[in-house]
Parts: sequence; C-alpha cells; structure tokens
Amino acid sequence: MPTKSEPSVDAGGLRQTLQEAFDSGRTAEADWRRQQLKGLIRLVEENEKQLIDAMVADLGKPRFDAWLTDLLTTRDEARHALRHLDDWMRPRRHPVPVVTFPSTAWTETQPIGVTLIIAPWNYPVQLLLSPLVGALAAGCCALLKPSELAPATAAVVAELVPRYIDPEAVKVIEGGVDVTTALLEQQWDHILFTGSTRVGQVVMEAASRHLTPVTLELGGKSPTVVAADADLKVAAKRIAWAKYLNAGQTCIAPDYVLVERSVQDDFTDRLVDELTRLRDKAEPTSIVNANHVRRLEGLLDGHGGEELLPRKTDHASRTMAPVIVREPDPASPLMQEEIFGPLLPVLGVDSVDDAIAFVRARPRPLALYLFSSSSETERRVLDRTIAGSVCVNHLVYQVAAPSLPFGGVGPSGMGAYHGKAGFDAFSHTKSVMRRPTRGDVPFMYPPFPPVVQKVMRLLTRWPLR
Repeated sequence: MPTKSEPSVDAGGLRQTLQEAFDSGRTAEADWRRQQLKGLIRLVEENEKQLIDAMVADLGKPRFDAWLTDLLTTRDEARHALRHLDDWMRPRRHPVPVVTFPSTAWTETQPIGVTLIIAPWNYPVQLLLSPLVGALAAGCCALLKPSELAPATAAVVAELVPRYIDPEAVKVIEGGVDVTTALLEQQWDHILFTGSTRVGQVVMEAASRHLTPVTLELGGKSPTVVAADADLKVAAKRIAWAKYLNAGQTCIAPDYVLVERSVQDDFTDRLVDELTRLRDKAEPTSIVNANHVRRLEGLLDGHGGEELLPRKTDHASRTMAPVIVREPDPASPLMQEEIFGPLLPVLGVDSVDDAIAFVRARPRPLALYLFSSSSETERRVLDRTIAGSVCVNHLVYQVAAPSLPFGGVGPSGMGAYHGKAGFDAFSHTKSVMRRPTRGDVPFMYPPFPPVVQKVMRLLTRWPLR
C-alpha cells in the first residue's frame, strides 16, 4: 500500500503513455479529431441516466438541472466544435512587406501536445469534458483529473471515456490531492485548471517550473448591478434563479447585488418573494460537504447586515435555504470571500457610477451582470468595468454559448476556452514564410549600394494590405 507521502499513481508512466500516442501522429489528423468529438457526443447522449445518477449521488442535484447545466452544455460544445473544425484547422494567409518580396506567408495550427485537465466538483461533467472538447479538436492527448469531491461522477466518467474515446490518447485518473500533486510534478504541454484562486496559484507555481502554459478558470465575487430603470420584477426573478441554481455553487453565480437606492426597497421585496417561492417549491441542491456547510454558516456570523430570510439548514441532507443579507459590512468575510453558496448580499448605491466605482475597487471578477433598460448605462458599465464576461438583463447564460470565449481576468483567471478559444488554447499557431530561390539578386545582400537603399526606402512607404 502506498504511504501518505507516496502518490497512488504512476504520473510519469501515464505521461509517457500519452506522449507515445501523440508521437504516433494520428491525433493530428482531422479524421481522428472528428471521431473523438463524435465519440464524446455519444458518451453524453447514450449514458444520460448513468451520469445524472452519479451527479445526484454526489451533489443531490435536481435531475433536470444536471442535464441542463452539465450534459446539454457539453454536448453542444462538442457539436459546435465538430461543425467548425475544418475552418479552425484551415491555414490563414498573411500579407507580407515589400522588403520580403517575393514571398508568401501564412499561419497554420498544430496540436500543442500532451495536456492535463483538472476539474472541480460543482459541475463535474461539464467542467471536465468541455475543456476536453478543445483538446480533441486541436488534436491533443489529454489526462483528465476529475474532482475527488464528486467520486461517483469521477468513477462513471473513468469507466465511460475509454469506451468512446481513443483510450491511448485520453486517460482519466481518479484520486485526491496526492494524485494531483504528483501530476503537477510532470512536464505537460498545457494545463487547464478550474477551481479556486488559491489552488490556481499552486497550479501556476507548479507549471512555472517547466514553463508550461496554463489556462486558469478561477472565481471571485461576481457582482450584479441593478439600475433604477431596470425591470425589477424580471431582475428579481432571474437573480433569484441564478443564485438558487446549484445552491449558489457556481463560479459565475451572482455573489452580491448593488442596487440603486431609489428602487432598493421595491427590488429587495421582489427578491425576497422570488427566493421564498424557490425555497418553498423548487428542489434544492446539496452543499458539497459538511465542511462547506460550516463555512457558509460562518459567513453569516458577524456580517453586520440584516438577514431578510430566516436561516434554514438541514445538516443531514446538507441543504441550505437561500438567505438575503441587506447592507452587510463591506469589510466582513461575507463581502471579502467568494461565497459559493446560497447567500446573497444586497447593498444600496446612490448611482450606477457608484456601483462601477465599487466594482473597480475590488479584484476583477469572472462575471459581471447588469440589469438596465438604458443602452447608455449598458455602454458605460461595459466600458468602465473589467470582467471575464458580462451578461446584460440575465445571468449565467453567457457560459452556454459555445462560440463565446469563457475565461477570467486577473485573480479570476487567465486564458479562455469554449468554441474556437478552446481550440486555440490547445493549439500552437505556427508562422511560416516561403521565399523562392530563383532570382536571387546580389544587390539584396550587403553592402547595399546607395541606389538600392534609396529604392528600398521609397518602396517601403506603402502600408501592408
């Protein structure tokens, strides 16, 4: 039996097996890429019940939510890549300056190599297999590391992947922190990690030892701004839904709301009504484990605000009813830490400009949401805030569009995937120039005669087309 200091996985052996598959050259072929993407689509479609059963066992997810947020999004991501693969792989011609004439130039993509994808527990299928779509489309080999906090889902994925996808080119490894640590000691050609900012720093530090490029999908506190001219009924309904989804355990969930004071009471009343309806009628999702329940309960202590909905936690099922906290202390842990649960602070601001200033004074978020009927307000918020993504008059849905890049900025992440952004993340774009050998005139080599210098200066005045 391995000791605590000895990982239960031969990380180097796995890495070498994948390298051999990559070195065979087959993964670079367009037909191989298409077959793997089709296999991934079949995996999701043919094993819907088994995958959903596993997510219910791990997280107590409502079955429809599991299908909508994990399976549908993964399938659509793979379908989008399959549809656009030929275009993404096509070489692109580039203009050349006069000084290089006669020449032609282009860029072409090639798979970056053997990659590592580390997924979290909150969307255990989507956040493992959607990044794999980009890797397969790019022609890469991949080692998938699902979260040990969703063990049933990890086991099902580990069983299914080799049945539908080239088992020598894509592998799944289960295990805990010791396994992840051993994997990070290896040299990969790219690492994509989804998780907390704290662990993202560990991943980036490990990758830096090998100068390995990383895509980090982290988190942070995603704000929602409600302007006075917003449709308050719709805003309250949509914010309540987004916070209730997966019990708030979503990296792009609304973390807090900034609402103009002139409509704060009206909006807050509507939000209380909507969350009360969800508390009473909608099927809840469990908090992932008892430690996270205790963490969330701790965030409710000492926040300095007013709780507008009563606390209600079932420790046996690890379910926690949503709680609205009005006007918490901005310095409290509730307003300093990513909540990742069904707690929603609501703060009043005098104007949208004050909301912008509040957001700008804090770390750049993974997502930002705005409710307003004014195109001018929309433009002002877009221009003056920096966030990984923005959704106007709704929440979360931007991640469901396969053609939109998904990624953070600053502490909320770096790099992006989904659609072509995922293909690009796992590809190297190679620049190529070709010049003929015929007509190799001597005056193009030093020493350059004065007349040649004069002609070159004249010709290079024209811009590239």
